[in-house]
Amino acid sequence: MAERVLMKGNEAIAEAAIRAGCRHYFGYPITPQTEIAAYMAKKMPKIGGVFLQAESEIASINMVYGASSAGMRAMTSSSSPGISLKTEGLSYIAGSDVPAFVVNVQRGGPGLGGIQPSQSDYFQATKGGGHGDYRMIVLAPASVQEMASLTVKGFNLADKYRMTAMILADGTIGQMMEPISFEDVEIETYDKPWELTGTEGKREHHVVNSLYLSPAELEQKNFQRYERYKQVEENETMWEEYQMEDAELCVVAFGIAARVAKNAIVAAREEGIKVGLIRPITLWPFPTKPLLAAADKVKGFLSVELSMGQMIEDIRLATQCKKPVALCNRCGGMIPSPDQVLESIRRAQKGEF
Repeated sequence: MAERVLMKGNEAIAEAAIRAGCRHYFGYPITPQTEIAAYMAKKMPKIGGVFLQAESEIASINMVYGASSAGMRAMTSSSSPGISLKTEGLSYIAGSDVPAFVVNVQRGGPGLGGIQPSQSDYFQATKGGGHGDYRMIVLAPASVQEMASLTVKGFNLADKYRMTAMILADGTIGQMMEPISFEDVEIETYDKPWELTGTEGKREHHVVNSLYLSPAELEQKNFQRYERYKQVEENETMWEEYQMEDAELCVVAFGIAARVAKNAIVAAREEGIKVGLIRPITLWPFPTKPLLAAADKVKGFLSVELSMGQMIEDIRLATQCKKPVALCNRCGGMIPSPDQVLESIRRAQKGEF
């Protein structure tokens, strides 16, 4: 039996990052993700790694940019307003086609908002965040185990596709404790012929750059980048299906909302309501294919979110508006209860979308 340890979600990310080969962490404390930085501050010096509390969020993302350009596995973490400050750097990283790993343990907003859990950074993460045409791989854990396993997956995917991978978690998953195992960690390695390691007079110079003054050249760079993104969509989309075999209704939820939704689905099934769940694990690429297939079988969808309804737009796009989509939500740091989700399922069963 695999050895299991009891860990907080934020600490699981930090430990998994270290096991994935990350030796460079640059960050700035902000609730509710500060435990990641605290864990790294304690562990990195002991393994020959680098922990640096930067003077700002802006500085920390640019340090990741520099370390990643040198071929290192580097990361930063923050929470909602801190991620907003990092978005210019995220755009530079995307424009330079270097890998990076970023964690956002979301809190309520907009503005400083509050320190309670939220999912209201969905648009920011899945639609780019910074300026220009680019994408990030966005991974949405629903357990402490997935906080760890998706961290390793994120580093692997970032290197494989030369792009940013982001863990989009919420404060609840970050702060809760669950038993987890690290025995299934699979580190993948990729050649980085573009890395800035010094020529030593033995090779041509490498340049990491996001500036292209020729419009035609920049256009081609963007076209090439999106060809790579298509490969991500084709090969890396992840989701979980729960009791969808005979479902007449489909709940769509991620993170802590998906765990609440599962409890509501169990209760609804006891009432004879045939309802199932599709849980996106990658928010980008979004699991369009299973949702579109479900649209031919169910009479409607229910999006459960800790926001004013951001993912619901992607559900409508994915299903080509074939069936109605209702919203069950709380925001500002509030979490919907299983009873609230159950009541929304009941209304949808009656056709009240």
